[in-house]
Amino acid sequence: MELLYKGKTKDVYNLEDGNYLLKFKDDMTGTNGVFDPGANTVGVTVDGAGVAGLKLTKFFFEKINAAGYPTHFVSAALEKAEMVVKPAKMFGNGVEVICRFRAVGSFIRRYGQYAKDGEPLDALVEITLKDDERGDPLITKDALAMLGILTEEEYDILKDLTQKISGIIRDELFKKGMEMYDIKLEFGRDDKGTIMLIDEISGGNMRAYKDGKSVDPLELEKLVTG
Repeated sequence: MELLYKGKTKDVYNLEDGNYLLKFKDDMTGTNGVFDPGANTVGVTVDGAGVAGLKLTKFFFEKINAAGYPTHFVSAALEKAEMVVKPAKMFGNGVEVICRFRAVGSFIRRYGQYAKDGEPLDALVEITLKDDERGDPLITKDALAMLGILTEEEYDILKDLTQKISGIIRDELFKKGMEMYDIKLEFGRDDKGTIMLIDEISGGNMRAYKDGKSVDPLELEKLVTG
């Protein structure tokens, strides 16, 4: 297999049939050894995190595919921590879409003058550019369109898909006694230009709470799929 890209939490390989293979690692984003789904650096390495992330990703992608929303998911080999996906074209050099159901993390750091920590938000959607050098800056709908990263129509599709898909994930967590505060998703275009969900949906991409306490990524996977 040809290695295309070494990421913080996954490596990407090119397969002969035109699809890609994602190899999940045990690295998770964070700072100073503390897990943080909003961080843009590797902060902690936990044995088994890669397989746990893939198991949860497979579970959610199958739910989302069944609901009729487009994704890049093809298949997963849990024992190898590998997932086969359809190729996707990024928006620019990549964007991340955050859906917030409660005000926490960077939202409070930015808007703490107006928002209280943990207050409810109505599936608020924010988009950031994947740009480690500039700290993954927030970007507006107008700026995305003006810079040619995506059109205004594509933004509306992206926002709608984000809210609907995040709702599916939130509801699954609720069934297991958890509340999802926020989640980070990624999207791309397929070869026909259709916007589809890409990357992963693991505990490392979301904040979830149970009985008022934060649920760590490995425990979240056990609660959902166990």
